[in-house]
Amino acid sequence: MNPEELLNESNERNKPAADSPLISLERDLKYFSESIKEVAEEIMNEGLSSYPIFVAHQHELSLGELILDKNDLNSEWSIHASTLEEFVERDVIKPVLKERFVKSFKDPYQYMCVFVVVPEGANFVYFPYVK
Repeated sequence: MNPEELLNESNERNKPAADSPLISLERDLKYFSESIKEVAEEIMNEGLSSYPIFVAHQHELSLGELILDKNDLNSEWSIHASTLEEFVERDVIKPVLKERFVKSFKDPYQYMCVFVVVPEGANFVYFPYVK
């Protein structure tokens, strides 16, 4: 999914791209890429899940465990670490759709799976780790 699709910006062509909060999200994900990757590998290596999911948000949210607090780090996004199992348990992903999600899940050693929550809604995006 393209970032523009997440915010339905295709319907708002007159709006400058700089207004998109996804610009700052991309900057934060690049900056914190190494830390996020370490958490993903820890989740997998400890056997907690083969499907780490990171939740990016700018408001209060109680999903997953806070790993990067925007207030402490002077960034624009907070990041929580979660797992597919928590998403199914909390009914964010319906149990009947779990298998489809697993089949579409990208290599967690190459990409972070980010559940982006914005006022317009939420969706999954895959963002490559910075090399």
